[in-house]
Formats: sequence, structure tokens, C-alpha cells
Amino acid sequence: MKEEEANIVTFDEFDFEPALEDSLVSMGFEKATPIQGKAIPVIMGGKDLIACAQTGTGKTAAFLLPVINELEKNPSEKIRVMVVVPTRELALQIDQQLEGFGYFLSVSGIAIYGGSSGANWETQRSALVRGADVVIATPGRMIAHMKQGYVDMSGVTHLILDEADRMLDMGFFNDIMEIANQLPQERQTLMFSATMPPKIRKLAKELLNEPEEITIAVSKTAEGVLQGAYMVYEEQKIPVIVDLLRGKEEELPAVIIFCSTKSKVDELAKQLRRAKVAAKGLHSDLDQQEREEVLMEFRNKKVHVLIATDILSRGIDVEDISLVMNYDVPKDPEDYVHRVGRTARAQRKGLAMTFITKRDQGNFARVEELIGKEIPKVSLPEEVYGKQPEYTGGKGGGGNYSRGGGGGRRRPQRGGKGNGGRRKSGGNRGGKRS
Repeated sequence: MKEEEANIVTFDEFDFEPALEDSLVSMGFEKATPIQGKAIPVIMGGKDLIACAQTGTGKTAAFLLPVINELEKNPSEKIRVMVVVPTRELALQIDQQLEGFGYFLSVSGIAIYGGSSGANWETQRSALVRGADVVIATPGRMIAHMKQGYVDMSGVTHLILDEADRMLDMGFFNDIMEIANQLPQERQTLMFSATMPPKIRKLAKELLNEPEEITIAVSKTAEGVLQGAYMVYEEQKIPVIVDLLRGKEEELPAVIIFCSTKSKVDELAKQLRRAKVAAKGLHSDLDQQEREEVLMEFRNKKVHVLIATDILSRGIDVEDISLVMNYDVPKDPEDYVHRVGRTARAQRKGLAMTFITKRDQGNFARVEELIGKEIPKVSLPEEVYGKQPEYTGGKGGGGNYSRGGGGGRRRPQRGGKGNGGRRKSGGNRGGKRS
């Protein structure tokens, strides 16, 4: 990793189209992150790619920029890029980034996702019929549109799977294959995943043809994150959080707290609001419009603290998160990496704190094993909060996590080549775009 991080490249080295370069300058993009520096040349060279990169490494720009550049060079009236993602939140995030990167270009995009109104379905249908350049979709909703018969996928030159591991965790393997089988065989396929378990290797063999492989910071937290942990009893968590956050809007303007259950989200949000902290909860009981409103308030700093279930641990693009808190230790150590990835994004600095109860110690020891470092344990004043449990690293019965696929032992292995039925693009991608 150190060698990759040392080879910092600037965006002007990629020789993008002038309009795209203007967009990057206007957004303040100068130096590429490691995943961008490695992936962009591969994608611009037309090769299939499998990339292992964690949240916050700049991977969205790594695939958007080269395909936007290709669209600018060779416009078309048809759908050209199919991006498949696990959640509506990630679809909206990528669509927003596409809009930003394409500010000086005529590139069009549409986010396709479920859980919204009939009017939104009609907006999606219209964009698909019209031929948006880039379609960013959740699998189920995309298949629903494709079954209606009005989606022309014959012009697709790029298939991109983002957060492929999460999609497989959610049971979308067959849906992904159904979408892929409706696309031209001569295309470029890109797969981005935070982890590289065997099921990802299987999917890659089905879809990719002689791919290049890039691995960036697998299962490591971002280097700019200052991490710490509090040993607490369950009833101590809320008083400590209230004291840490009350009156700290200027010091900690954007805080995300992850909880394991919706009931904990609601209770913590209620207690923080009682303490005059601008806090709101985010979980699956909210409908799509309510979730988007909460996120918008958080981005606009009307809400200072966002409390969420794991729905936010991947895929939401909220800039400048100053603190991430884990109310509970994630049962899967990989989820810790993704939660902490909300802060110190794209090489910024950030802070992450985790609350550890006695029964969480085994889980937390696995987190430390996975990331390859010991996280400092911070003592709380006993005269204020009372006695706290001792940290023993899970020895003597801590932990309730049952590993189901090799958390800390997941390492990428060079996979085989794609099977006969799949493709790589690299051919002429001409045409006109309206």
C-alpha cells in the first residue's frame, strides 16, 4: 500500500477532455487518490477491472470520470453506462456526483430506485425511454422497468457494479445476472467491492473478461482517522454521548452515530434533542422522502447529529464528517471499517469513537485483528459516570459474533479469466447524443 500511496498523480495527467478538466478545476480536484490513480488508466484503456477499495477512497470518481470522458468524446442517443448499486441512497449519491462532474458537459443521468411515488416511476420511465447517458439503478427497480419492454440497452458500453459485495449480501446475484444478460456482450465491465470473498470471485468469473485487478487498503481504516474506544456499561452510553456532544456544534459540526437497532436510534435521538442537540434518526421505518429530507438537513447543517442504523455505513456521500460514533460494536468487523470510512474521506482527517460493553469485547478484538492495530481505550471519569468494565480483549467469554466467511482472513487472490459467455469492450463507441 505504501508504494501506491507514494505514487500520487494529478488529474491533468489523465488527459481528460477540456470540459471535464474544467469541471474538476471548478470543484477543486487536483490530486488523485490511490484508487483513482490506479483505476482511471485501466478504465480509459478499455480493460475490464475488479477493484477492492474501501469506503471513502474516492472510488466513485475512479469509475465516473473515465466513463464521462468517453461519453464526451463519443456521444450517443442511447443509454451508454449501466451502474448497478445496492441501495437507493448510493444511487442518489452517484447521480449527484455525476451531475457535479458533468457540470460543463452535456452528460445526462438518472437514478432508478424503488420505494417512491408513482410520479417518480414516470420520471424514471421517461428518462429510460429518452436514453439517459448514465443509468444508476438498484437491481429490483431496474428489472421492473426492463420487463415493461421500453428500455433499450443495445447501446450500453459499460456495466459498473459498485459495492458488489453488499449486493451479494443482500441476495442480488440473480438480479445482477439478469440485468447483465440483457446488455451487449461487447462491453467493458467494472466491479468495485470493499471486500473480496469467494462469492465476489464467482461473480467476477461470470461477468468479467481477463480483468485487471487493483487492491487499495483492504480492511484497513483510513489513515487520517484518529480512533478511540470507551469501555462502558449499556446504561452509561447515552449520558456520555449527551455530554460529549452538547454545545459542540462548532467543534464537531457533523456527527454520525451508528446503532444496531431502530429502537436505539429513536431513543438516542430523543435524548439528544432533550439536551438541545440538533439530532435526527435515520432508519428503514422512514419512507424515501423522509430519509432524503433528513439527509438534506444534515448536509445543510440544520441537523448536527445523524443517528442511523447500518443503512448509512456505505454509500452515502456526506462531506466533512467530523466524528463517527459506534454506539454498538459491529458484529461483522468489516462493518467497522465501512462505518469509520464516513470520516477522513478522500484523505481528510477525522475522528471515530466506539462504545464497548463487556459482551462486545470479543467483537472489538476481531476489529483490531482485522485492521492490524490496537485502538486506544479511553477512560471516563469514574466520579461522573461510575465504574466501568475492564477491557480484556474478549478473553473469558466476550463477543457474540459468529464468523460466516472469514472476516479478517479475507485476502484477494488472482482469479481466473471470465467464462466464455461474457465480454470486454474496447471497440468503437461512436454515435450521437441528444
